[in-house]
Amino acid sequence: MRPSRVNVWVSGLVAAVILAPVAVLFMLSLGADVDVIGQIAAITVNSLALALLTVLGSVAIGVPLALVTSYADLPGRRFWVATLSAPLAVPSYLGAFAFFAAFGPGGELSVLSGLPLPPVKGLAGATVVMTLYTFPFVLLSTRAALAGLDVSVLEAARTLGMPLPMALWKVVLPRVRNGIAAGALLVALYTLSDFGTPALLQLDTFTRVIFVEYNAFGLDRAALLSLQLLGFVALILLLESRLRASRERPGRTMTLKLPGAIKALCLVAASVIVLAALVLPVAIFTLWLVRDGAVGFDPGYLLNSVYVSLLAAVATVLVALPVAFAASAGRLGRLFERITYLGFGIPGIVLGTALVYLGLQLSFLYQTVTLLVVAYVIRFLPLAVGAVRATLARRNNDLTGAARSLGASSFEVFRRISLPLSLPGLVAGAALVFLEAMRELPATLMLRPTGFETIGTYLWRTYEAGYFGRGAIPGLLLMLVSAVAVMMMVLGEGRLSRRHSR
Repeated sequence: MRPSRVNVWVSGLVAAVILAPVAVLFMLSLGADVDVIGQIAAITVNSLALALLTVLGSVAIGVPLALVTSYADLPGRRFWVATLSAPLAVPSYLGAFAFFAAFGPGGELSVLSGLPLPPVKGLAGATVVMTLYTFPFVLLSTRAALAGLDVSVLEAARTLGMPLPMALWKVVLPRVRNGIAAGALLVALYTLSDFGTPALLQLDTFTRVIFVEYNAFGLDRAALLSLQLLGFVALILLLESRLRASRERPGRTMTLKLPGAIKALCLVAASVIVLAALVLPVAIFTLWLVRDGAVGFDPGYLLNSVYVSLLAAVATVLVALPVAFAASAGRLGRLFERITYLGFGIPGIVLGTALVYLGLQLSFLYQTVTLLVVAYVIRFLPLAVGAVRATLARRNNDLTGAARSLGASSFEVFRRISLPLSLPGLVAGAALVFLEAMRELPATLMLRPTGFETIGTYLWRTYEAGYFGRGAIPGLLLMLVSAVAVMMMVLGEGRLSRRHSR
């Protein structure tokens, strides 16, 4: 059988595996006795309210920052872009953990300042934390849309006497509304799918109640709630897929000369956001480390995290190879590739619910590292497929054609040409999967073997036990992982821009 046909068949098998959890949830939810009018209605209101308020907050912060960092003559503009984008790489549950412990009666900041600071919890607290860690979606998507605009229209409006704020509102923002909408939909998707922040801040959303039902052995109720959450997620993904960025012929870029007072206000606002999203969590975890040391933390937790994340990275890139090659070869392969992207849209808590049931039916998989790795592969396969596909798109098809004309077999062309050319994409995809698996919380909590602790699950256990100081080491380690992710992103963009310039 030809390698291309093998790739298509393997891709079809992978697509079937990814669709299987959804089918399991449908079957498992039959006969669930959840109070539709009462419990589900309240959960839906909380979940949608959190998503809506977070979207509004992210747009209110992200759009002005995008305008300022794109057009204004701020000192150190590249630094501010990188720093303001960094919260996107930090798991929001780390911020929720730090805010929950810092504020309120007996909180770290309340004790240090002597002021009766309000607690950060419930809908208001979750909205603040989620906004701080999701506004970069809007910031980056809006900046990308602004980068392709010609400022001549704006200059014409200014020449006709329109004030700058009005010109930005009526001339610039309508032309980048699709970019803003794309970022807002990503914020909504992330907020609905997030488990750690609502759980830590005691807000009953779909993800938190699903976990509670799972712990109460109510898999049928957890499945029904999971399907409803998945319905909202699917709606957002559908809306996002229909968005198309408006294109126009790029022209001259613009630099706004801001008055000193306005420039200082922008810098103060950006500094406050960075202090809240980045400096506060680092300071809280560092304070705990200095005060309590590494009490209770076993280095084996870190080794477990690295071990299972490495397994997930290797398994994911091995699965991604045939999927990416099949997608490059024909229409059926592209269809299977699109199905694999569904896994990234399935919240970890939903995927965990389905795979727990599968594990119960297949006892040799229940509470094993294998099942946990399968969950990681389903969740993060699109990261590896996208990285490999991006590399394959840049390959020179003349090389493979020349090799075939010289008598090389299809397998030999794959081994000696296609595989080496796709190696950079494989490495990049493996690194992304490794970093995401290190930070994944809900699927790990539900699927890990008994006694198998990772740095994420240990951090969750310290919260449940109330020993916040013992969360210093895992919190700082996860932040280090996030910093590595940001560095990889920045370095990758730098290499890409240098290639384009050459």
